[in-house]
Amino acid sequence: MSASRFAAAIVACLMTLAAALTATPAAARDYLQCVPFARAESGVEIRGNAGTWWAQAAGQYERGDEPREGAVMAFAGSRGMPIGHVAVVKKIVGDREILIDHANWSPINGRRGQIERGVRVIDVSKAGDWSMVRVWYAPIGDLGLRANPVQGFIYPGSGARKAPSFDAPVWAQNDWKPGNGLDLIAASLGQ
Repeated sequence: MSASRFAAAIVACLMTLAAALTATPAAARDYLQCVPFARAESGVEIRGNAGTWWAQAAGQYERGDEPREGAVMAFAGSRGMPIGHVAVVKKIVGDREILIDHANWSPINGRRGQIERGVRVIDVSKAGDWSMVRVWYAPIGDLGLRANPVQGFIYPGSGARKAPSFDAPVWAQNDWKPGNGLDLIAASLGQ
């Protein structure tokens, strides 16, 4: 094989690998992710994977380790959640219990990407500092079995655009299946 053909083959392989690593997985395009949901619910204008929100919020939003209504709870990446997770605090129940709204946590009716509201979260950290929590998990009807690391809370501030509520697009509804109702999908994009 000539050097130029070898170089062309290497370039083609690298381009294929780059596309595979940067493309959105097909499954992720078919359901609602936590990031757009949290952004719409809280008004916190951060983009990118949930695991990057905590660092991106530095200098842009107030951050802390105390839950407040309307704050974004930023979960750290972990083995079970490699790109983290974000949720919005809806109610403070007690010193170590809150209710959150979030998307794409529990599979409901066998489908990921669902919105869950009023979800119970318990602080299980030894110091009581909200650094580890257990979150309600619908398939078992109880708090999840694993503790999840939390980076902290991002407070939207007075200038944040606050959405009254996130209306799930047609493709996020429980009865929608990928490939069905393309006219409904197109109509929902205009919402």
